[in-house]
Amino acid sequence: MAKVTDFKDYYTVLGVDKKATPDEIKRAYRKLARKYHPDLNSGDQKAEERFKEINEANEVLSDPEKRQKYDQFGQYWNQVNQAGTPPPRSTGVGTATQGFDFDQYGDFDSFINDLLGRYSTPGETGRRTSTYRNTTGRTSGTDTTPGTDTEAAIALTFSEAFHGTQKRLQLDGETINVRIPPGATPGSRVRIKGKGHPSPFSQQRGDLYLTIEVLPHPFFQFEGDNITCEIPIRPDEAVLGAEIDAPTPDGSINVKVPPGVRSGQSLRIRGKGWTLPQGKRSDLIIKLQIVPPKDISPIEREAYETIQAHSNFNPRAQLQEVKL
Repeated sequence: MAKVTDFKDYYTVLGVDKKATPDEIKRAYRKLARKYHPDLNSGDQKAEERFKEINEANEVLSDPEKRQKYDQFGQYWNQVNQAGTPPPRSTGVGTATQGFDFDQYGDFDSFINDLLGRYSTPGETGRRTSTYRNTTGRTSGTDTTPGTDTEAAIALTFSEAFHGTQKRLQLDGETINVRIPPGATPGSRVRIKGKGHPSPFSQQRGDLYLTIEVLPHPFFQFEGDNITCEIPIRPDEAVLGAEIDAPTPDGSINVKVPPGVRSGQSLRIRGKGWTLPQGKRSDLIIKLQIVPPKDISPIEREAYETIQAHSNFNPRAQLQEVKL
């Protein structure tokens, strides 16, 4: 039976209340994952352990079914999940559910046997063989039930998600090497066969599904399959047009800005966005922002004053018709 000292309060790990909404849990996880991500804390063993603990807590609390079992059975939720869900008995996270005494059992197998109506008989080799009662009243000593699938979250930097990466995870005390292919997007899932929970009867293992979390980038953002960025231009470049250098995920390119662009107008650069399946690329959307200079030279001031004095363009002409 698991010891009380082994129990982790996942709500405390994420710093949320037991009545927290899924969105509150998601926000808390993202904030902590960014803070303790190994790529941002190179060589910090404590940060690495904290990151693993945060992912473990999120794996449970972000899944409604797992969270319900965790709230009901506390430290025993995972064993109950592997063996099958028994009838509800009570609620509350802790070492035992309210009104129910786990200490009456010598070990967890005895607890599960009682919940599922199983009983134990000695095998010929002296080992205990578990059987269970089925709906027809007959018993079966064999079971080929496959193990249950499990889910976990993994946080990647923009570079790791774009180029692909190799990761080493620690899940339930097991080291798992994972290859993330190029082009992972937020919310996408990677399936690792045979790394889920084993069946308590057949020992066959289910699959592990990793949900991708892409850490924010200071310049690029996702917009569907495409990625976007903002690039500032001068007023004269907006009026006359220009050629500017623009960053992309795999290097800088030269982009033509047409004359007369407005602030907030977008340029679409095809094939320079995110990596897609079959090796294709989405588009890069550049949003232009006209930025006036704060400090100008006397010559620049004179030029702007000349333009102001001779310009007939009034961008607010249509506002004269605005009224209630």
